[in-house]
Amino acid sequence: MKQEFQTIEIERQGSIATVWLNRPQIHNALNETMTSELLDYFKAVNDMDDVRAVVLRGRGKSFCAGADLNWMRDVANYTYEQNHLESLQLAKCFYAIYTCKKPTIAVVHGAAIGGANGMIAACDFAFADDNTVFCFSEVKIGIVPAMISPYVIKRVGESNARDLMLTGRKFQGIEAEEVGLINRTFSEGQEENYLNSLIESLSTSGPDAIAQCKNLINEVSNNLPLEQAVEYTAKVIAEIRASQEGQEGMAAFLEKRKPYWVK
Repeated sequence: MKQEFQTIEIERQGSIATVWLNRPQIHNALNETMTSELLDYFKAVNDMDDVRAVVLRGRGKSFCAGADLNWMRDVANYTYEQNHLESLQLAKCFYAIYTCKKPTIAVVHGAAIGGANGMIAACDFAFADDNTVFCFSEVKIGIVPAMISPYVIKRVGESNARDLMLTGRKFQGIEAEEVGLINRTFSEGQEENYLNSLIESLSTSGPDAIAQCKNLINEVSNNLPLEQAVEYTAKVIAEIRASQEGQEGMAAFLEKRKPYWVK
């Protein structure tokens, strides 16, 4: 993807793409340009066969401090129609992360405020330093965490969402792990070893199987009544068993060798 970004930076290391939020001077605050660039990249990466996983991180002292103040000033003067279009783009950004065909991993530090938690919750995995500060601050300024709510509520459940979203209180990494917003917390720097271990584990799985498994989870958890899931799941496994990757994976298992996607 040959594109120059203004607010994010793409770093490639082998088959792993790291998306850096790159506005460190203002703690990677979100604005319309950043959401547009994130949306573009997470849609494009679906077609990048040489990318096996995407890591989302923030440059500087914080992962993301929520909305840019200048952006908020502009939004405050928007018409309803302008607000709807701008909000729809942000909602599409979170959806693109959530539905990305590649495994997505958020590595969080410093602070994750407001909309930053939507990016975290939309990822498949999320890790943070123990002392990272989280906050759903929207209600404190008279608005609501609307676009991030589908992903956050899936992550933490309704009860925890009511606590965190209605109070707008600050909490740290340990509690974020306890409520399920992130998978694990680490002392500063220790998350790198775990990240590398996770990436290595993901790299031994079939790339098409990963994409199909992500879609399976999405369909079963979001779209299908149980009776419809019976036919759907049988169809999915039948199709993937007959696929090139499925045939190779089963043959490699029976022949006690590594499949072609494991280097």
